[in-house]
Amino acid sequence: MGGYGSGRTSDKQKAEHCKSLDVNKLHRSSCLTPGRRGHWVWSRNGEETGRIGYHAEERHFVLDYKVRRYGGVWQSISQSIPLTYADCHYGGTRPYFRCNGIVNGRHCSRRVGRVFLGGSYFLCRHCYGIAYASQSEPRYDRMLRRANKLRTALGGEPGTAHWIAPKPKGMWQRTYQRKRFEIEWYENQADELFIRKFSHLLSAEERELFFGR
Repeated sequence: MGGYGSGRTSDKQKAEHCKSLDVNKLHRSSCLTPGRRGHWVWSRNGEETGRIGYHAEERHFVLDYKVRRYGGVWQSISQSIPLTYADCHYGGTRPYFRCNGIVNGRHCSRRVGRVFLGGSYFLCRHCYGIAYASQSEPRYDRMLRRANKLRTALGGEPGTAHWIAPKPKGMWQRTYQRKRFEIEWYENQADELFIRKFSHLLSAEERELFFGR
């Protein structure tokens, strides 16, 4: 593997643990306007966790930064990421990065909305083998996460120990009923999946109670 992305890192990296650049956030902040230059800042809980220099050119977003791998010396890097634009259905255009990683001698060139610093360069998650944490969580946890997202969207508390919040003011009754149904469906699915996964720990009587056999 040569060029950008040379030396793939661990396939176990998680997207949530890598610094990344979202092309839509950059676009909304006018960072992609040709001639614009400055620093993009990452933060967590209101505190800065890193920054990177950039300048925008026509159809390219250029990064200037330093990296240090495995406690070695700092390496200065200038990376130019191609930009491409797609027409939107209702007019205007939407920007994308064109990944310039090279994997096994082949150029990636994927059109992506986010690039990750999984090694020395900002590349798409496919080049680095990066996965989102939610992809490795049990299915019943994904179901509960979706239910909790709906619960909090209605103004309630996450978790089955709490009542589903009353209908928010201004929400259509049928919309509220649909969201209630989705919450209950996700939570019921989570319960069933959890019980099936650990069914070997149940007695014959308990298995018959839950599964009817």
